Amino acid sequence: MWKCDKCGKEFKNTNQDHYCSEKPKTIDDYISMQSEELWPLLNQIRDTIREALPYAEERISWSMPTYWNKQNIIHFAAFKKHIGLYPGDKAVEHFSQRLTEYKTSKGAVQFPYSKPLPLELITEIAKWCYDSGNHN
Repeated sequence: MWKCDKCGKEFKNTNQDHYCSEKPKTIDDYISMQSEELWPLLNQIRDTIREALPYAEERISWSMPTYWNKQNIIHFAAFKKHIGLYPGDKAVEHFSQRLTEYKTSKGAVQFPYSKPLPLELITEIAKWCYDSGNHN
């Protein structure tokens, strides 16, 4: 078992990502809880998805920034070495040829901090998720 030095919570995995404090209630809360150096990247993704999905409501779901319109459309989250984008498995499959330089898994894409964010691709993925009805 691993115990967080900050909050004292115990986890099976060493250095497991978690919230030491209260869970975020808004996307602003979520971003402010992350390291300050990540704020510009998280805000870039937020602004990109907001522009792509102007009719979607911003909310927190599964403790992640989420875009919603009658159901969850897409999520994102910050991690130690990457930002995760969660458009769902059908989106990852649909865009697989354009995601070859990124680590993917069923329904998720990892954008490492060491590379520029592919904002145009994120826009296309978000719009595709909404337009196709393949929501996460």
